[in-house]
Amino acid sequence: MNPLSSKRRSELRAQAHRLSPIVLIGDKGLTDEVLAEVDRALKAHELVKVRAATDDRDARSVWMESICEKLGAHPVQQIGKVLVVFRENPKEARPKMESRPLPPRASAGNDGEKDRKESSATRKRRTRDDVKRTSRPRSRTPSPLPASGPRRRRPRTSR
Repeated sequence: MNPLSSKRRSELRAQAHRLSPIVLIGDKGLTDEVLAEVDRALKAHELVKVRAATDDRDARSVWMESICEKLGAHPVQQIGKVLVVFRENPKEARPKMESRPLPPRASAGNDGEKDRKESSATRKRRTRDDVKRTSRPRSRTPSPLPASGPRRRRPRTSR
C-alpha cells in the first residue's frame, strides 16, 4: 500500500470538507461491527468521515491506525473527534464508459455540407424531444399581478 502524496491528501481534505460523518464510534469503542460499517462505507464512497465519541486523544489515534491497517485504507486527516479515511475502490469494480463510434465524415463537396446541416438539425430536434417535460405545460402568458391597495406606511414612533 503506497502512502498518499501530500498533494493527493490535500485534494482529499478539500473533498472531505463538505462531507458529514457517516459512521459513529460509540462508547463501546472500535468493535467488529463498526469496522464492518466503515468497510461498507469505504466501498460505497471511497472517502469517509468517522466521528469518535470519546474525549481520549490517544484512543482516537489508535482507532485511526487500526481502521487504516485492518481495512487497507489511508488516513487523510484527524481533527478533534472526526477522522477522515480514504480507500480507493478497485478499478475493475467501476463501470466502464462505452465509447460510441464516430460517424464517417463526408467528402468536401456540396453534399458534405448538406449532410452536416441535416445532422445538426436532427441533433437539435433530438435534444428538444429528449427534454423531460412536466405534467402541466408552461403558460405563455404571464400571470396577473395580485390586486393590492395603497401602500401602508409605518407610523412614526418619535418626532
